[in-house]
Amino acid sequence: MLSAKIKDYAAFSKLRLASLVVFSALCGYLMAADKVNWGELALLLFGGFFVTGSSNGFNQIIEREPDTLMKRTQNRPLPQHRMTVKEALIVASVMGVVGVIMLYLINPLSALLGIIALVLYTAIYTPLKKETPFSVFVGAFPGAVPPMLGYVAYNSVEHPTGNLGLEAWILFAVQFMWQFPHFWAIAWKLDDDYKLGGFKMLPSGNRDKSSGYLILVYSLMLIPVSLLPVFFGLSGYISGGIILVAGILFLIKAIKLYKTLSAEDASKLMFASFFYLPVVQVAMLIDKL
Repeated sequence: MLSAKIKDYAAFSKLRLASLVVFSALCGYLMAADKVNWGELALLLFGGFFVTGSSNGFNQIIEREPDTLMKRTQNRPLPQHRMTVKEALIVASVMGVVGVIMLYLINPLSALLGIIALVLYTAIYTPLKKETPFSVFVGAFPGAVPPMLGYVAYNSVEHPTGNLGLEAWILFAVQFMWQFPHFWAIAWKLDDDYKLGGFKMLPSGNRDKSSGYLILVYSLMLIPVSLLPVFFGLSGYISGGIILVAGILFLIKAIKLYKTLSAEDASKLMFASFFYLPVVQVAMLIDKL
């Protein structure tokens, strides 16, 4: 019984997705840190995880009815009535409050970023998914906060309450641009399921040349944006070479999708996107470490 409830809470908070968010925040922190403050880092990782879990939980509460219609979400705790709406609201709220408090204990700016991401994701992005493909653009903002949050969470001697300078915005920009081909590849693969739930996720609304072209354009734009850390001295030439190769390989997948418009090539691009971001973020750390 306990193990089943733990699994439900993991599904409710989208444990794997939240873990990727925490990894991005960790990379942002390490990019900023001259010396790791382990207490500060623990608050960042747990606080970031709880805020992300809260966002995912509120998302599932809002979308509990469409989730019953889509194959990939039908087995979630709310559609299967393994969790009541009241319980879900309590869990999501507690995670959100605890997460923000943890971030506040680092510095107020970290807490503010956590609150902004939480509100944008749940109150704006989630409702927009049924109204317009523009929701992906809106969702890219909270989705790009984690590395910026990690950078801001480091309290240096020069910046005792965090640093929301150019470096933090560069890390934000890389993750922001990555999300477009990433989410559109997922939307391409799951388009039939999304339509059952009433969600409009592909830029043109369909698996067509228009959507394929935009995925290709954003994949191309991702290369120079991902190299911004090198151009501005946040990272070095070794990482720059790794990032460039990763970007070219990713672009090749996008070109293939544009040519074939196939679900198989969308899947390949989707999986490539899962690897691309961690590779870029680790590459940025190589020269620093």
